[in-house]
Amino acid sequence: MGEDFAFFGVSEHVCFRQLRKDIMLNRKGMTLVELLLVCTIIGLLATIAMPRLKHVKNRALIATMKRDLRTFAMHQESHYYDRASYTDDLAALAAVGYAPSPDVTISVNEATVLGWSATAGHAASTTQCYLFIGDAAPLGSATIEGSLECS
Repeated sequence: MGEDFAFFGVSEHVCFRQLRKDIMLNRKGMTLVELLLVCTIIGLLATIAMPRLKHVKNRALIATMKRDLRTFAMHQESHYYDRASYTDDLAALAAVGYAPSPDVTISVNEATVLGWSATAGHAASTTQCYLFIGDAAPLGSATIEGSLECS
C-alpha cells in the first residue's frame, strides 16, 4: 500500500493526515459532548446570575413603594392644607388624583389633626416601608419623623 503513495511523491502518513483534516473541516454540526459542555456552561452562568436578579428586582419594588409613600405624603399635606386635618380615607385622596402603583398597598395606620402614619407593601415582596409625620406613633423601622424606612 505504501508503494501506491510513493508514486505521487508523498508518504502514506501525510496522505491520511490530510484526509483526516479534510473530514474535520467538512463537519456541519456539533458533537453531543460539545452540546453538553455548552449547556453546562450556560447552566452555571444562570445559577450565578439568578440571586443577583432577585436582589435587583426587590430593590426596584422597594423603590416603587418609597415613591408611592412620598406621593401619598404630598397628597396628605395637600388635604391638610385644604381641610386642616389629615385623612385615613384613601378614596378622598384618590378623588384629588392619588393612585398607588399596581400591586402596592398603602395602609393608613393613624390620621389625626396632629399627624399621620402609613405603611406601604407590595404583593411580590415581603419588605414593607413606613413613614410617619407629626405626632403620629412611630411604626416599623421608621423612628424619625419624616424619614421613610423599609424593612
